[in-house]
Amino acid sequence: MLRDNERLDCLLKENLEIIQNDEVFSFSTDALLLGHFTHLRKNDKVMDLCSGNGVIPLLLSYKGQQPIDAIEIQPQLVDMAKRSILHNHLTDRIHMYEMDLKEVRQNFTPSQYTVVTCNPPYFKTTQMHQHQKEAHKIARHEVLCTLEDCVEAARHLLKQGGRLMMVHRAERLMDVLSAYRAARIEPKRLTLVYSKKYKDAHAIIVEGRKDGKAGLEIQPPFYMYQDDGEYTPEMRAIYYGD
Repeated sequence: MLRDNERLDCLLKENLEIIQNDEVFSFSTDALLLGHFTHLRKNDKVMDLCSGNGVIPLLLSYKGQQPIDAIEIQPQLVDMAKRSILHNHLTDRIHMYEMDLKEVRQNFTPSQYTVVTCNPPYFKTTQMHQHQKEAHKIARHEVLCTLEDCVEAARHLLKQGGRLMMVHRAERLMDVLSAYRAARIEPKRLTLVYSKKYKDAHAIIVEGRKDGKAGLEIQPPFYMYQDDGEYTPEMRAIYYGD
C-alpha cells in the first residue's frame, strides 16, 4: 500500500491511520485545530477544500456519519488520500476529487453543502522565502489558488446559512475577514490560537455563515503549550482525546 518515502501515521484520538510523505506533504497542527473546531450536525454535508492528503476528512469522519467530499489539485496527494480512505474503510463516506477548486462552478451544482472546511495556502507569492520543493510550494503559497479563490469556491458550494470553517495565519486576519464579507460569508466566530500565554497569536480559526447577519463572537483564546513546554489539557485532548 505504501510507496517510496511514505509512512503510516496514527491519528490517535480518532484511531485512524494516514499515509504521509515528508517529500510531498505532511499535515500540521493547524489541520488538527481546524478539525477540532469544526462542529458537525447530524444532517450536515461537508466539503473540504485544499484537502492535501485528506487529513481533515479523516478527522471529521470521527464526529459522525456525515458524507464528506474533498477537493485537492495535486495528483500525488489525491492518490495518498484515497489510499488512506480505503485503508480506514471509509470509501462509503469520503470522496476525493482531483480538481482545481476554481472549477467548482463547472463541476458542482451550487448550494449543496452545509459545511465547507479549508486549510488554504497561507503565504502570498510575493513572500521572499518560499519552499523549494514544488509540492510544498503549492501547499503553502498562493501559487495555484488564492485566499479569495478558496472563499469564492465555498460561496458557490454552501447552502444559504451554511458555514465556512478556515484556519489561517493570524497575521492575515484582516485578509480573511475581508474575503469572507466580499463573498457574502459573514464572519461569525473567531478563535485566536497561541503557542503559549504572553506570546502573539500565530493562527486563527474563523467560522463564517453564508448570508448571515453581522455580529462576530471572539472566542476564548486557545493555548497549545503550558509554561513548562508540555501540552495544555485542551491540546492534549485534541491529540489523544478526553
